[in-house]
Amino acid sequence: MSTINPSSTIIVVGSGVFGISTALWLARSGYKDVTVLDMQDTAATAYDPLAGVDSASADLNKIIRFSYGDEIEYQRLATEAARMWDEWNREIADASADELPERLKDGDRKLWWNAGLLRMSSEPELGDFEIATLENMEREGIRELQFRTDDDADIARAKERGWAHKLDPCRRQERFGTHKAVLDSTAGFVYAYKSCAWAQHLAKKAGVKFILHPVHGKVVDITNKDGHPTVHTADGVEHSADLVVVAGGGWTPSLVPEVQGLLETTAGSVANIQIPKDHPDLWERFGPENQPVISWGSRQGKEVYSLPRDENGVFKIGWRKTKWTNFKDVRGKRISVPKTAHITEEKETRIPIEALNGIKEYITINFPELVPLGISSTRLCWYTDSIDNSFVVDFVPGRPGVVVCSGGSGHGFKFLPILGREVVKILEGKGSETVYGQMWRWRSTSEPTRNGLEEGEQGPRVLSKQTMASEADLKFAD
Repeated sequence: MSTINPSSTIIVVGSGVFGISTALWLARSGYKDVTVLDMQDTAATAYDPLAGVDSASADLNKIIRFSYGDEIEYQRLATEAARMWDEWNREIADASADELPERLKDGDRKLWWNAGLLRMSSEPELGDFEIATLENMEREGIRELQFRTDDDADIARAKERGWAHKLDPCRRQERFGTHKAVLDSTAGFVYAYKSCAWAQHLAKKAGVKFILHPVHGKVVDITNKDGHPTVHTADGVEHSADLVVVAGGGWTPSLVPEVQGLLETTAGSVANIQIPKDHPDLWERFGPENQPVISWGSRQGKEVYSLPRDENGVFKIGWRKTKWTNFKDVRGKRISVPKTAHITEEKETRIPIEALNGIKEYITINFPELVPLGISSTRLCWYTDSIDNSFVVDFVPGRPGVVVCSGGSGHGFKFLPILGREVVKILEGKGSETVYGQMWRWRSTSEPTRNGLEEGEQGPRVLSKQTMASEADLKFAD
């Protein structure tokens, strides 16, 4: 049970979505001594992945969706977060240049784009998850914002509301004679790195302190000293606190090994196609005004998604059918840890050939006009999966004053504006009184299948067991 008060010393480890949202809401809730530690300088780089930042939060863009099948609590929280994304857009649009962080002064001064999400079946019919989502949205009173491509009434409503041009951007009905999909007009995407930079800007204004440095901000251990949790950084400094919140993303299991069996560091596979500005037809077609976010074959064995090109012409495609692991020795245990392009000792920019082939299949079938461009780059996106894809925010058993705040499981980013509000309630010891505190509690399961965590290093998803794609593989076959 927490005993923190407004003067308590609180350290948040990690400046990604879980960490920065928690720090922001702690400050907004009246806590005056909140410090964020991170081994990456997310302030100077503004979280830009092209500036060498490695984390799931430091990405070009992220999907914002409200379709959660029968998981109504997440659907409701996401819907509430959407109103906050709208508010952030208004604040940024109304601000003068000197009131904005540097990254938001150039380019699109907008975080959240309501481009829609086309949930596209790879089979002749919609899947059970899709049907369950529509039924839930009917009960929540928002079914009219969903447009089935095989429903005449939905198609007519999409035309009336200006969404018809996004019902079949791949021209599947014309080319294959069938197209089963649902367009969610409430969804879209956010510019991820700009969103984190904005949240950090708000946190600084609210009084949060930051130590963002490869040595001074790098946490190497968390111990207990004189009854207080103590954070040890790579420069040998001991930071005593009343409460330590570990929100280190893919590095969380390395810092809190007790989460083994509950959380696991995994990687999704991402590829980019560079759309040149001197191809005006492609530039216009793949812009957010005309191209929705697309998921293809979800729960049907494909598990591919794509987002509209960004302001620099990058068209991002992700493959989530298999989430990779990378086991190393950590304090006497074999734990999956990130293997990134820039900051880890062992570096990796390639993705497994299986993932690349899945992405190329998606492009070949749905966007053949992009085939001549080839894949311009790839990366592994490291995050943490939980045993049930639900977040983990709770006090660590046997570790007084230490809280784990992680387990984004590939769907946490959309909650950036609101997540910290619910986390603070848990930090204040009120978790048992809230639906999210109960959902995100420390837990175990006797189920034989636990989101892949039951496999361990003997499983087939280990990165060292994969054939990695080469530079030559990035080109499509003639």
